[in-house]
Amino acid sequence: MNPALLLLADSRLPAGGHAHSGGAEQAVTSGAVHDLASLAGFLRGRLHTSGRVAAALAAAACANAARACAPSGKAAPGVPPDPAWAELDAEADARTASPAQRDASRIQGRLLLRVARRVWPSPALDGLALSVPEPHHSVTLGVTAYAAGASPEDAALAAAYHAVTGSATAAVRLLGLDPVEVHRLLADLSPDLSATAALTAITGWAGLPAHSAPGLDLLAESHARAGTRLFVS
Repeated sequence: MNPALLLLADSRLPAGGHAHSGGAEQAVTSGAVHDLASLAGFLRGRLHTSGRVAAALAAAACANAARACAPSGKAAPGVPPDPAWAELDAEADARTASPAQRDASRIQGRLLLRVARRVWPSPALDGLALSVPEPHHSVTLGVTAYAAGASPEDAALAAAYHAVTGSATAAVRLLGLDPVEVHRLLADLSPDLSATAALTAITGWAGLPAHSAPGLDLLAESHARAGTRLFVS
């Protein structure tokens, strides 16, 4: 495992991830998540739907960055900009049914891109910024992983991890749950995280997974209309 993966997965990376609950805030408000058991189900559901999609998109973005850049690390002819980035970002858009979730993803993607270009300067990140000014978070994460020297599977693991840890941390703050017990839930998900990261090999972007999570979509739309919110999403 590339050590840079630890930095990518660290909630202290100043890319704004701490401001998003991944639907947990609205799930708590609605009563769907109210204790450790219901949180465990929520996290597992996120991982196997939107988390699975995000992991595959991040892996695809990391692999495309490797193709776009020459072995020397310099941009290949015609890159940047690269129209492939707009195509992959459109694939992410098509797999995000909720407008509120699309907005949240692009906010996080833009902030991560800004931070990543300072921490891991790379022609791949420059190409993404020129091609898609506000890319989806999963796409940005994959290109950032490449710039940091990580593999597509590393990128997928970081995306899968991100899909559950933000919601878990938010639940601790919203419900006053024992943080040790919540981290035990995350530890129990370790095999699922590894399995999700391992299932990212695709043949063409049409083969990217498109698992839906209507419950998360409804929570996101309700949260966007809420008058009082602790988290952006």
